[in-house]
Amino acid sequence: MNEQDYQPETLAVRAGTVRSQFGEHSEAMFLTSSFVFESAAQAAARFIGEQPGNIYSRFTNPSVTMFEERLAALEGAEQCIATASGMAAILACVMGVLKAGDHIVASVSLFGSTVNLFNNVIRKFGVETTYVSATDVAEWQAAVRPDTRLFFLETPSNPLTEISDIAAIAVVAKSCGALLAVDNCFCTPILQRPLDMGADIVIHSATKYIDGQGRVLGGAVLGNRKNLEGVYAFLRTTGPTMSAFNAWIFLKGLETLKLRMDAHSANALELATWLEAQPNVARVFYPGLPSHPQHELAMRQQKTGGGIVSFEVASSPGGGKEAAWRVIDATRMLSITANLGDTRTTICHSASTTHARISPEARAAAGITDGLIRIAVGLEAVVDIQNDLARGL
Repeated sequence: MNEQDYQPETLAVRAGTVRSQFGEHSEAMFLTSSFVFESAAQAAARFIGEQPGNIYSRFTNPSVTMFEERLAALEGAEQCIATASGMAAILACVMGVLKAGDHIVASVSLFGSTVNLFNNVIRKFGVETTYVSATDVAEWQAAVRPDTRLFFLETPSNPLTEISDIAAIAVVAKSCGALLAVDNCFCTPILQRPLDMGADIVIHSATKYIDGQGRVLGGAVLGNRKNLEGVYAFLRTTGPTMSAFNAWIFLKGLETLKLRMDAHSANALELATWLEAQPNVARVFYPGLPSHPQHELAMRQQKTGGGIVSFEVASSPGGGKEAAWRVIDATRMLSITANLGDTRTTICHSASTTHARISPEARAAAGITDGLIRIAVGLEAVVDIQNDLARGL
């Protein structure tokens, strides 16, 4: 199939599908650790890369390949490398493109585990990270050093949905010979395609919207083959690999991705508008609202505002944390969990969960206050979500 002839919703259903000799309509699961060769010569040719084909499911599996090809088609990428989790994707990216002595410029507004990976793991291998504003392009330029090799950002950011100007930051990265990696977890390729705006690498936690129902873990790194050569070599050798079963689940998730992202976005905009009118809400963060600082940029880069809404509870006796916890604990329907991208609406207190393991100074720099609540808006009726939040507000 010529992928350029199809719309995203069609690619999400059809791209990458390869049928076995049985002619199955739904993609098959290839639950095997290894593959049998027709001869010793064929085995040798596959192991050294002279002949394409499956060898061992740590790095070649038909189910995983189908998922990789489908997601690559959606992102407009030459290659996709699937991993065991979103964090495994970030690790594979960094270990694949950097070496000791290299330098990362990263947004200060990153997922807490990403910050911990850069500060506590990657640093041990001689790679330093400088953190800058997600929204001030001049800070990215000022942070460049002779050894800068990677720019890393997520947009919208977690949890404040700050919007980085991908095209502008890509220009800065290219001017110093660095690669730009963009975590596209919040938008998915349905709402935003960073490679089209100049990014070199796209990262996904497939665990989130790509699955869409909170079932399995997975991640992906996408880009052109040249940039991903080291990433594939890292995965083949070290094995943070996506399982065939999980890949099959993600294939099924992709089939409804367009429908779900449209519905998540519509519900989120309605909820965010309602939250802005509540007297006990001090501030709402949602790119689809005109009040968002980067609203205009968001509407240029993204098709919609996405499904994540964060808000600060108005201060009260006992402080921001206690007020936020009271709102969360008063809910009866929403799921109190730090995962996102689910059909079920989830709610969490970012300062004490997703960003609890970074320093208070780092949280303050990222704008994560004790009164902040993050909601990943699901597919329930918005009025029911509103009524559940109203108990605590």
